[in-house]
Amino acid sequence: MDLVFLIIGLVLMLIGILGSVLPVLPGLFFSWLGLLLLYFTKAVPVDYWVIGSTLVITLVLSILDYIIPAQGTKRFGGSKYGIWGTNIGLVLGIILPIPFGVIIGPFLGALTGELLFNNASSKKAFKAATGSFLGFLGSSFIQLLATVLFLGLYILIAWKYKEQF
Repeated sequence: MDLVFLIIGLVLMLIGILGSVLPVLPGLFFSWLGLLLLYFTKAVPVDYWVIGSTLVITLVLSILDYIIPAQGTKRFGGSKYGIWGTNIGLVLGIILPIPFGVIIGPFLGALTGELLFNNASSKKAFKAATGSFLGFLGSSFIQLLATVLFLGLYILIAWKYKEQF
């Protein structure tokens, strides 16, 4: 059974890395579940510090994943309407079955918010929407980095107890 948990945990880690670049999958959460499964094996003793700290990292980065694109909009000169548009576009991009909706939604939301409600020029609105897109890319990079670090931690822990599997 330990070998099954080990393999499923590794698969979840790989799905997590994939999910960090594909916005429809909660990559960091899958990676954390992979770590958790490693501790369900009899070979690895439970380390609540590792489980708890990686859970906190997962929760904080998951929340930041929604905040960073809005801050990108703000940083590139967007108004509160562009920020609201980014957030609404992000939610609609998740809910609606649009290809790449999580990427396109915040961009179009910021652009729409700036054009319709702030009466911004198309150049300023496009700049704010670009900030939203760059925020998304930055957030995705942070997620990718965290999932790769979680995979490294997984391998390190599994390697430490490899004789017991």
